[in-house]
Amino acid sequence: MINAMPDLPDWAALTIAFLLVVAGFFAFTGSLGLLRLPHFYSRIHAPTLGNTLASFCLVVSIFIAASFVEHRLVAHSLLVSFFLILTSPVTAMLLMRAAIKRELQRTAKAQLEMQEEG
Repeated sequence: MINAMPDLPDWAALTIAFLLVVAGFFAFTGSLGLLRLPHFYSRIHAPTLGNTLASFCLVVSIFIAASFVEHRLVAHSLLVSFFLILTSPVTAMLLMRAAIKRELQRTAKAQLEMQEEG
């Protein structure tokens, strides 16, 4: 049988395992926040942070493992991490702006209806 993954040093294996556990914790915490927090603005905040931190930990662990397998610095995963860290908060911000705009339209419509009645 061909061994696709060479033996990693103990410090690298422990670092990778620790980063994967931390990534799982952040992903679980973000998902739990999505389910448990009371309103939209706090609900979107938890998964955005959880997603960003979990993906960063995951990509760093892939970076370490791939660098040992290839016996050179592998920077592809750093590009993935950069784009995830860049796009996740921007997406959350755009969703929050859309929600604020929708909420303002709804309150303006309700105020207009109250003025017409009164």
